Amino acid sequence: MYIYYYGHSCFLIEVNGKKLLFDPFIAGNPLAKDIDIQSIKPDYIFLSHGHGDHIGDAVAIGLSSKAPVIGAFEVVSWLENHGLNGFHMNTGGKRKFEFGTVKMVNAVHSSQLPDGSYGANPAGFVVYGSDYCFYFAGDTALTLDMKLIPLTCPPLSFAILPIGDNFTMGYEDAIIAAEFIQCDKIIGCHFDSFPVIAINHEKAIQAFATKNKKLVLPAVNQLVQL
Repeated sequence: MYIYYYGHSCFLIEVNGKKLLFDPFIAGNPLAKDIDIQSIKPDYIFLSHGHGDHIGDAVAIGLSSKAPVIGAFEVVSWLENHGLNGFHMNTGGKRKFEFGTVKMVNAVHSSQLPDGSYGANPAGFVVYGSDYCFYFAGDTALTLDMKLIPLTCPPLSFAILPIGDNFTMGYEDAIIAAEFIQCDKIIGCHFDSFPVIAINHEKAIQAFATKNKKLVLPAVNQLVQL
């Protein structure tokens, strides 16, 4: 499995020969200013919700790559009106794709599309196949619904959780989330992009370590090493 970090909450994960791009927000992220979005060629684009810092480059990348989008009905419909194709889903549902199965799970946040229209309920994704399973949480607060993931999905190989606080969980709540989802390998996201979500890396990593969990804080435009 190949995991590449484009900053904020944007990851490119390759599984079974398919490249899955999550929450493409690159051009508007000052930490990702050197990345050429036209060079990114995913096979699928996942969108957790409609906020600009998650959907910002979806149209540009979707049009250039011809990749379909996967997300909530209203988000995918909005993108279809902008020339993209997609797969409509909603929270609690699952669907099989050529690379594996996608299950949309609950997230506690808000959602609005860039033009101010309704952005549907936010969500996370559990993606799994015969030899892998991971959870991309999107933007969320800590929620007891996370305890349902081990009951309804295969054991997680790793999880991507927001840890920047203010708009999402901070790292303290993310440790509890890791316990709820029964996962010891966590990749942090939604941190450092802007001053209000800057974190102390050493303190966050050590806090996870005291609970016998590994927190990886990837560098922008770098391969993620678990």
